[in-house]
Amino acid sequence: MIVNIDVPDLRSAVAFYTAGIEFTFRRFLFGGSVAELEREGVLVHLIEVEAPRSAFPGGPVRSYSRHRTPVHIDLVVDELDAGVHRAVAAGAQASGDVIKGRFGKVAPMSDPFGHGFCLVELTSDGYDAVAD
Repeated sequence: MIVNIDVPDLRSAVAFYTAGIEFTFRRFLFGGSVAELEREGVLVHLIEVEAPRSAFPGGPVRSYSRHRTPVHIDLVVDELDAGVHRAVAAGAQASGDVIKGRFGKVAPMSDPFGHGFCLVELTSDGYDAVAD
């Protein structure tokens, strides 16, 4: 699986995703227009494009105006407060209050480009605590 994220400035996106939410930089692709990162075995391609744009020729123009697009990333962290602090120091913004549940805590965030993601600190039971 590869997650693709459109960003307007590739170098600053690499800096944010590596320093702010602990992705590992792997390499540049396609003449430096794509950065390949990895976190916990998942590949992420940061793709430098001018937003907004269409996902395909003639398609609708994408809108990045809300936290929850049809797909967003949840990143598990050992300690939520430290993860939020690290992400904010690198340019992220909180996009809602921390949500607490039997499974743990979730901090809705957005990266410097407006993409939504959540930092998640799980309890020892994690999502087993809310399984049906």
